[in-house]
Amino acid sequence: MLMAGTVCVATIILIFGAGSQALDLLKASSVSGDSPFTPEVHCWCSSYPNMTFCSWPEAKRPTQYIATYSERDGDSDPKTCHLDPPGSSPSALTTEPLQLWHCHLPNLKLLTEYILNITAVHSGGSSFHLTSFMLEDIVKPDPPVDVRVSPLTTKNLLVEWSPPPTWTSTDIFPLKYQILYQWEIRGSPKFINLGPFENTKAELKGLIPGRTYQFQVCAKEILGLGQCSDWSSPIKITTPTTKL
Repeated sequence: MLMAGTVCVATIILIFGAGSQALDLLKASSVSGDSPFTPEVHCWCSSYPNMTFCSWPEAKRPTQYIATYSERDGDSDPKTCHLDPPGSSPSALTTEPLQLWHCHLPNLKLLTEYILNITAVHSGGSSFHLTSFMLEDIVKPDPPVDVRVSPLTTKNLLVEWSPPPTWTSTDIFPLKYQILYQWEIRGSPKFINLGPFENTKAELKGLIPGRTYQFQVCAKEILGLGQCSDWSSPIKITTPTTKL
């Protein structure tokens, strides 16, 4: 018979390998009759190659975590991954909708597969989760900041922005950008995605005087590694109807 308060260990192992998504391999067992908790882990590199984070939602039941990582084909001992509890991580620039744990993996090697092992200790059961990818596949900058839109004429606008401050190596690994602008015609939304731009400004021509447009910008590593950032906060402007 199991005693009340029995503690179990849930081990979630994430293997980072080339070009693949989560394999969703799960081995679960329960020692208390409750469903075991398996965190949905999301990993990204916000400044290639030195700022890699993994995150997962806070468990509903009290849970402790131990996180280690190592090269998949290496002989070195696993390293401990620094954990930030929900609300304390410096990695996110925007407010996160969920309470998330964060794990920081510093100084990962290029073109190398990694294993991240997260052990969750709780009283409900145990589970085993497996996924794989490489650092180059999870590059995702934070969104550009300080987006500004200025009218030049009744039909032309200048869109400017600044790189995400967390991308610390723009001289070695530059960024390219895309602009998304949207408007409505008789209640029907329209949009155009422009780019890539290697500068941090772009002049848009041929717009309609007196129409309201919404602008957002995303950033991507210049060689196309990973994916574009989330879109920046939207900026709206109405083009002038009279000559400036």
